[in-house]
Amino acid sequence: MKTPADPDARPAISRNVSRVVPDVTALKALAHPVRLRMLGMLRIDGPATATELAVRLGLNSGATSYHLRQLAQYGFIEDAPGPSRRDRRWRASHEITSVPAAESEGEAFDMDVAFTQAALSLQVSLMQKAVEEYAELPLAWRRASAANDIVIPLTPAQAEALTGRLNDIVMEAMAAAPPLGKPLPADMVPFSVMLHAFPYPGRVPHGEDGNEP
Repeated sequence: MKTPADPDARPAISRNVSRVVPDVTALKALAHPVRLRMLGMLRIDGPATATELAVRLGLNSGATSYHLRQLAQYGFIEDAPGPSRRDRRWRASHEITSVPAAESEGEAFDMDVAFTQAALSLQVSLMQKAVEEYAELPLAWRRASAANDIVIPLTPAQAEALTGRLNDIVMEAMAAAPPLGKPLPADMVPFSVMLHAFPYPGRVPHGEDGNEP
């Protein structure tokens, strides 16, 4: 990534962004709204105890501990060093989760769909909260925000290439930024970028006739 020409811009940071590509069993454990929220909190805000997460989620500590154990069992989170061994703290093991599209029907396909649905529900909720806060944002952050809806005629190959390029741009920006879950410079906050790309509903044949290009 090239260093911006702006002399006041921060120098580019080069680091590896840790990611996890879960198998079907792990994805099944993750495809739960509460666990997705927990994992997101630990990634963005850093280590926390079951009690702290329970307060933020409005759950009892027993239910929170159960979900944390499930996330830990499949390697999404791990123990975090803390001031007291009595209060177990957890941290995210990776910065992002990558879920490739299942290539054929079966359990992997079903979990791909289930995870996408769970993730979308969480993302819609987050976007709604962002809209509610939009009017109160400083002008600089309102200018940085976007709610675009663009429709482009493309072939499947062109669409895959486009989403790949967009993901590459986002990952390049993430690699050039400080890691989440740690103190940030005063003028920095976690900035959420959601990429939703899909054939316009109702335009691609479904069922047996739509399986082949």
